[in-house]
Amino acid sequence: MFGFFTQLQKNSGCFRIELATFTNLLYFTTIMAKQHSPRFLAIASDSKTRVRECTIEDLKSRLDQSKPFILIDVREESEFAAGHIPGAIHLSKGVIERDIETVVPDLKAEILLYCGGGFRSALSADNLQRMGYQNVVSVDGGWRGWTDSNYPIAY
Repeated sequence: MFGFFTQLQKNSGCFRIELATFTNLLYFTTIMAKQHSPRFLAIASDSKTRVRECTIEDLKSRLDQSKPFILIDVREESEFAAGHIPGAIHLSKGVIERDIETVVPDLKAEILLYCGGGFRSALSADNLQRMGYQNVVSVDGGWRGWTDSNYPIAY
């Protein structure tokens, strides 16, 4: 289904290995979640004090009820391509502040953000609130929680 490749990148003294096979992606995601740096966790935790969060179950219920909202995946493009929550649009954390006003011009629109586990989405939600968005929610548990719950996946 997916071609296999491995990419090794050196960022800020840390090595990151990207695996582009679906079977390895879930394993890789689990490994990477345990390697967040203390400073990253500190700023993510700080953002979490200022943003609303919902659970994976809340998100699934909203999707099942067809409640209107905008679901944004803030993970990297390669992560999104390997699988995402059905109905999600992709605006990675690296560009969301730059592009959000074009994609979602309504500052009152209900926006749910998710990432791998809930940290990048909290950081993004915090920034969107600073930009004037009034109804932003970070999905705690993110992609990992979604897949652990065996919910549907889109490609």
